[in-house]
Amino acid sequence: MYAAVAAGGFRRYATYRAATAAGVFTNTVFGLILVHTYLALWDERPHLGGYDQAQAVTYVWLGQALYATFAIQGGGVEKDLMARIRTGEIAIDLYRPADLQLWWLATDLGRALFQLLGRGVVPFVVGALFFPMALPRDAGTWAAFVVALLLGLVVSFGIRYLFALTAFWLLDGQGVSQAMMILGVFCSGMTLPLNAFPAGFGEVLRALPWAAQVQVPADVLMGEASWAGAFAFQAAWAAALLGAGRLVQAAATRRVVVQGG
Repeated sequence: MYAAVAAGGFRRYATYRAATAAGVFTNTVFGLILVHTYLALWDERPHLGGYDQAQAVTYVWLGQALYATFAIQGGGVEKDLMARIRTGEIAIDLYRPADLQLWWLATDLGRALFQLLGRGVVPFVVGALFFPMALPRDAGTWAAFVVALLLGLVVSFGIRYLFALTAFWLLDGQGVSQAMMILGVFCSGMTLPLNAFPAGFGEVLRALPWAAQVQVPADVLMGEASWAGAFAFQAAWAAALLGAGRLVQAAATRRVVVQGG
């Protein structure tokens, strides 16, 4: 059943072809801007954050490939979930013979797969064709990168699901969405690799769950992190966030039942 739900999420986003084409163009343009900014910065500070220029370029294009995949700025299934809570349609979801959290997780995985293939691959290929990139040559590293992506997707969903559940109490999710966007863009490393921040501040950022979305997959791809350590970090945050989502969901649905909604 959940595989069918994921397939439905994939098909739904595949229908927005004009939006996908616009997203590919936007990510490619922003990638070009960021690459030249990074190159200028790395000219002044070689090996900033432990990266050379080729690794910095790789980081930029990987971030552009994963931006929509991980819904770092928001706009994934959490947007639909908050809308359904606000309108009361969430009651239909609660009546389904399916787990609410797993239902939305499957939907989000389908969405993410389409965004990766439909919007993420082209900017990454453009970067690889026109800029020197630090890409692995062995299949094992690519396989480890895929695992890091899957774990990162679960972490990303766990964060956004928790934010979305606040709509049970707040009803209006605009403020939550803005907070989620700011935290996602900054703490994931989209603006600058988390390795490049000063030691104390950087260590705090690298310990937060957002690091599992861009920083950790990038380090796995470029051989800057041990696979076991990276997977353990992502899996721990995925389990913690999904568990917290379960607790908040239970509290929220009890509240709905008590109110008769």
